[in-house]
Amino acid sequence: MGVIRLTMAQALVRYLVAQRIVSDGVELPLFAGVFAIFGHGNVTCLGEALEPVRDVLPTWRGQNEQSMALAGIAYARAKRRRQIMVAASSIGPGATNMVTAAAVAHANRLPMLFLAGDVFANRLPDPVLQQVEHFGNPTISVNDAFRAVTRYWDRITRPEQIITSLPQAVTMMLDPADCGPALLGLCQDIQAEAFDYPESFFEPTVHRIPRPRPDAEQISTAVDILRKAKQPLIISGGGVHYSLACAELAQFAERHNIPISETIAGRASIPHEHPLNVGPIGVSGSTSANTIAAAADVVLAIGTRLQDFTTGSWTAFRNPGFRLICLNAARFDATKHRALSVVGDARTSLAELSSALGPYRAPASWVQNAQREYCAWGEVVDSHTKPTNAEQPSYAEVIGAINRVCGDKDLVVSAAGGLPGELAKLWRAKSVGSFDCEFGYSCMGYEIAGALGAKMADRSREVIAFVGDGSYLMMNSEIYSSILTDHKLVLIVCDNAGFAVIDRLQIGQGGKSFNNMFLTSKIKRFVPVDFVQHAQSLGAVAERVQSISELEQAFARAKMADRTACIVINVAAQRWTPGGAWWDVGVPDVSTREEVLRARDNMAAERVHQRVGV
Repeated sequence: MGVIRLTMAQALVRYLVAQRIVSDGVELPLFAGVFAIFGHGNVTCLGEALEPVRDVLPTWRGQNEQSMALAGIAYARAKRRRQIMVAASSIGPGATNMVTAAAVAHANRLPMLFLAGDVFANRLPDPVLQQVEHFGNPTISVNDAFRAVTRYWDRITRPEQIITSLPQAVTMMLDPADCGPALLGLCQDIQAEAFDYPESFFEPTVHRIPRPRPDAEQISTAVDILRKAKQPLIISGGGVHYSLACAELAQFAERHNIPISETIAGRASIPHEHPLNVGPIGVSGSTSANTIAAAADVVLAIGTRLQDFTTGSWTAFRNPGFRLICLNAARFDATKHRALSVVGDARTSLAELSSALGPYRAPASWVQNAQREYCAWGEVVDSHTKPTNAEQPSYAEVIGAINRVCGDKDLVVSAAGGLPGELAKLWRAKSVGSFDCEFGYSCMGYEIAGALGAKMADRSREVIAFVGDGSYLMMNSEIYSSILTDHKLVLIVCDNAGFAVIDRLQIGQGGKSFNNMFLTSKIKRFVPVDFVQHAQSLGAVAERVQSISELEQAFARAKMADRTACIVINVAAQRWTPGGAWWDVGVPDVSTREEVLRARDNMAAERVHQRVGV
């Protein structure tokens, strides 16, 4: 067996280039590119290794380590976990800036490879620049912070270690059950150290995403439960998208006459007008889906981790005979709340489940009731999204305007604050896969960075990012990246002068408005931010509009623009769309405010509906 002498960094890069994947019958590079900000911990070795292969493994320079990694995560989401991005940083603050992004990938079950510079394995120069020393444990570096937010973690202290570590990281990132981020801490001296690597390590390897079949007994038990269902409901989660099972979901529901609700991650798994669509479920969901969920006797949850926003903190299901079936590639998610578990790939499992169910169809009266509820919800959406004469439009009116005039294939992106709830309730998906709201970690700053990653994944469609003023101020630098790299975005900046949705929660649970809106924070003077000038300073075209008609006209101009376009509009801080399930949050047992005590009593009254198990 031949060998080739390379530095560890050179060998790592060569291995990444050699990895391929088959997606929809087409062979593609598994690693589509590298986002990197270089520093002393990675520029001389990893940077040296990346430069010669820039045409086959492009390196993109980010403006912030967190935002560049968020862009990579959005890329993986848009590619349905079929291609992976790399995020590389120096040691110290560059590495810890990526910890939040790793948590986003971990919570959302998305692959991302993090390559962070690390301390010297030989410890001779200690303490090196940016090293955080632990007096009682010299083996700890800041990269240990990634342990809590990665699926795979390793520190490379010998050059030959990547021979075993890299294949394990890749296998984990491609496993539907264990998918998530991986971190390799690259010790600075080891990046430079040479080793005689076997040539076979660099042979092209073609990967395929496995589709694990469910256990026959699990299918049989699920069929027994479903056949007895008089009022069944499907909850479609993000796993339906990742399994590429949207068509199979629709076919299953149509064959067996079962209504479909969606989680935030599962939004746009079916189009808005599908006759079995009953709307988004949960805290940020529709009255229609939540009404149907409350009455359902069997819920088939597909590809969802059933977070509290989906289940109304487990108060959404009120039928005394309620049964839960969880179909999920991950055993951990499939066994929550004592559900009947069907562990397997969504597409494969739906086909087998449908075949075993045979001619079973839910009663027509149940579906007709669901359709009436969804029709009534549509009237609510219409009433809140139509323009009014209000001095400032609501989020709903802004969303409705863009939804009316956007293209069928346009992708909407958002993340944190008030927009996810309003978008989840109000956005009418015109096509499958046209909605990306990061709400697994609800990360402020994903909006613009995520839009960039989604645009990189598919340049053929318009990517529209809804972003609040709070998220814009927190992380906006990838606007500049979108200009530099010619990845045009359309940004809708909704300015309500603060963190209005948290202010709503604060007041709603009896508290005073405090430290969320600028005017109730400790400030000397309030100065409105000129988001237009700021976006223009980063190279975008930008304008401010006052009314919904002006917004629609500006959106038409933005779609015609040759680069990222930013539209700024002031929105009402306290006008929200009704609907949604109850949400369990901590309310003080002791307070001098009567409003807080009443809120505590209301919480206690709702908690009696929470299910312990199923």
